[in-house]
Amino acid sequence: MANGSLNKVQLIGNLGTDPEVKHFDNGGSLARFPIATSESYTNKANEKVELTEWHTIIARGGLVDVVSKYLKKGDKVYIEGRIRSRSWQDPASKETRYATEIVTDNLIMLGSRAAGPNDQSNSTPAKPQSYGESNLSSATLNIAAEQSQDEDDLPF
Repeated sequence: MANGSLNKVQLIGNLGTDPEVKHFDNGGSLARFPIATSESYTNKANEKVELTEWHTIIARGGLVDVVSKYLKKGDKVYIEGRIRSRSWQDPASKETRYATEIVTDNLIMLGSRAAGPNDQSNSTPAKPQSYGESNLSSATLNIAAEQSQDEDDLPF
């Protein structure tokens, strides 16, 4: 934490599309994909309101291989990273465009979707797979596994 500031983001959500991977002439690569996070609340009219936010995720380095091989639209992931804003000039309109993205340092795959309504292979939560620049503690993995359990298993 430099100069008393902190830029840290933690998200759990589902991929909105398959990841897009770009390779550069200098040998580098990046993966870009959107994830959706949702929350719900009851408004003053006693109606349930669902609010979905979309976040653009950027993966670099070794995470590009993991993302391109194992993630697909609909997969649930835990993302840990930092917010980056950038701007560029649109070549056609000459307007300045802006983007805010999450550059991920750590990624945990929180399981896979069932193949279909008769598929019983997904009846128990998959063990989360963690990837990133730094290792996450086993406590973090246990929390992620507990969060993926069915609501029927909750004691209340």
